[in-house]
Amino acid sequence: MVRPQWILALIAALAVAAGFAWLGQWQLGVAVQNSAKDSTSSSEQPRPLNELTEPGIAVSDHAGGMVATGAGVLTRTSTLVVENRTNFGAQGAWVVGEVQVEQGDGSSARLAVALGWAPSAAKAEAAAKRIAEQPVVQVFQPVPFEGRYMPPDAPLIPTADRDPQTILSMAPAQLVNRWGAGDEPSYGGYLVLHPKQSAELLQGEPLSKYGLDRIESVPPLPAETVNWLNVFYAIEWVVFAGFAIFFWYRLARDAWEKEHELKALEAEGGGAAGP
Repeated sequence: MVRPQWILALIAALAVAAGFAWLGQWQLGVAVQNSAKDSTSSSEQPRPLNELTEPGIAVSDHAGGMVATGAGVLTRTSTLVVENRTNFGAQGAWVVGEVQVEQGDGSSARLAVALGWAPSAAKAEAAAKRIAEQPVVQVFQPVPFEGRYMPPDAPLIPTADRDPQTILSMAPAQLVNRWGAGDEPSYGGYLVLHPKQSAELLQGEPLSKYGLDRIESVPPLPAETVNWLNVFYAIEWVVFAGFAIFFWYRLARDAWEKEHELKALEAEGGGAAGP
């Protein structure tokens, strides 16, 4: 089995087995990449908000993280600051507000929206105040908006040494209570506005005018799904790789056994011919 021809055969078998193993790994990789690509492309396709969800219901797995569109009017006096928000790895605060979303029957619904991010709560407070005090120069009419619809955060209570009115989480129900009672229903989630739409809701004014940066809009992680057909194919390639090694072993073993049998027969024949 250590003769040159069998060593070369072993090298060839190992090369074939490595190729089969690579094909198995590729099969699994393609299954995972296709799942992630399909999930991401689905979440990034803008859809009307009222097709994804309705006011007054919880955020479903289907709606959470999707890019949604609609039309509405920002209530400028509704601007609040939500602290403890990370943006592109930096800690800061959001300026949020209430948008009256136009419904198909002429009514409206309340939607919490995140307008922009500031590196500190103090700067966010200053921006929120400037937005609230900015005079309305356009006719009161709905403008289109677009953003990522997100599920609510769990409400957080400030510690005893902080202002009890401090908002530490993006919980729409908590924000609606701060905005005051109203007859309109409210959406269960909130919208992280894209920069262009933030400007449109602010009467065409860019976020930089108020000292705000755009908020990072992160697509949802793809669901962990198993494509069993691809797993089966990958197992097949692994079996083929093992068979390539086994095939070499059986050929080499058979040749070795045949060679030793011939030597044994020759030895027996030589012994019988002696005196």
